[in-house]
Amino acid sequence: MTDATALFSEWEGRRLDEIFALCREQLEDPTYPIVKKWRAAGGKVLGHFQVYFPEEIAHACGMLPVKIRGGQADGVEASQHFGSYLCSILKTSLDLALCKHIELDLFVTHPICDGARNLAGIWGRNFPYKSQVLHLPQNPNSASAYAFLRDEYRRLAGDIEAAGGARLTDANLKASLEIYNRSRRLMRELYRIRRDRPWTLGADESMVLMAMAGILPREEFNRMLETVLAMIGSRAAREQDKIRVVFEGGFCEVPPYDLLQAISRSCFVVDDDVFIGLRWILEDVSTEGDPLANLAAAYMDKSSYSPVQHDNSKPREKMLLKRVREAKAEAVILAAAKMCEPGLDEQVAYSKALDHEGIPYFVSEFEENQTTFDDISIQMETFLENVMFA
Repeated sequence: MTDATALFSEWEGRRLDEIFALCREQLEDPTYPIVKKWRAAGGKVLGHFQVYFPEEIAHACGMLPVKIRGGQADGVEASQHFGSYLCSILKTSLDLALCKHIELDLFVTHPICDGARNLAGIWGRNFPYKSQVLHLPQNPNSASAYAFLRDEYRRLAGDIEAAGGARLTDANLKASLEIYNRSRRLMRELYRIRRDRPWTLGADESMVLMAMAGILPREEFNRMLETVLAMIGSRAAREQDKIRVVFEGGFCEVPPYDLLQAISRSCFVVDDDVFIGLRWILEDVSTEGDPLANLAAAYMDKSSYSPVQHDNSKPREKMLLKRVREAKAEAVILAAAKMCEPGLDEQVAYSKALDHEGIPYFVSEFEENQTTFDDISIQMETFLENVMFA
C-alpha cells in the first residue's frame, strides 16, 4: 500500500514515542477515523466481536475486518437494550454503533457468553445490515469439529459475499493467509522482545501497537509493525532489575491503557493475553491444499487459549502455567473485566493452580471506562514488595 492510499500514514518519519502516542489516539478514539476513511473510499466493513475471528476470509473478499472492542461511551443509547448487570464492552460496542461512530456492512459475534450470544439479535434489530453468530466448535476434541468449522467458514464467506464482498476463491484466500502469516511472525517477534528485553517495550506500548491490527488493513499494519520493531531494536533503554509478571485477563474487554502503564512502572509485564484473538493462531497457516480447511485446522491445532474456549487438550490452568514458565515470570496478575462471567470464573481455577505451584498472584478487576488507578497502583506496589522480600 502506498502513502497515497494508506489509511494511517501519520506515523511515517516519527520518533518511536510519537508513534506510540498516535496509535494510542486511534485506540481511544471512539469514532474509528481509520474505518471512516476506508468507507469514504468505497470500501466495505465487517465488524467482529471478541474473541477470535478468521479475518483472512473477510480480507480475501476485499472487506476490512474490524475488531469491535467497545470504547469511551456514556452508554445512554445502549441502556435501552441492555440491563446494568452486563460487562462494559457489550454496552459500549452497541452504543458506538447506535451513535453512528462506526458503520458496518456485516456484524459477526460469537457465543462466548450469554451477553455476546444475544448481541447478534439485538444488533440485528437495530441496523439494516445482517448480524450473525459464528459458531466456533464447542467441542474441538471431536473428530467432526474440523469439518464443522470448515463448513461454518464457508457459510461465513457466503454472508460476506452477499454483503458486498468479492467472491471467495482459493487463490485470494491463500494470498491473505500469506499476509496474515507475515503478521503472525511480526507479532511473535514483538512478544519475544517483551520476554527477552522488557525494558525496551512496555505492556502499554505493546497494546497500542496490537490494537492497530484490529482496524488497519493487514498489509498496512505489517509495514508499520516491521518498521517499529526495527526502531525498538535500536531503542536506547537502560536494562533494569524489576519483577517479571504475566498479566492474564485481557482476552475480551481490554484493560485501559493507563492501567497497563501504571503496572509497567512497577514491574515488567513480560507476557499477557491482551488482544489474544488477533494473535490466536500461533504458527503459520499452510497455503497448500484447501485453505479453508487449513484455517479451520489451525484454529484447533495451532492456537492459544482463553476462558471462552473449552478444549481438553489445552487445560487453561496448565496453559497459564506454561505461559508463566516460558516468560520466566515470577508472579501473575489475575485480572478480569467487571461483570465478565468467563473471566471471573476462571480466576478460581487459575488461583488454585498458582497456589499449587507456589507462584504469587494479584487478583484485580478493571473496566474499559476506568479513569482512576491510584488504589490499584498502591496495591500493586505492596504486592510486588511482598514478592521481592518474601
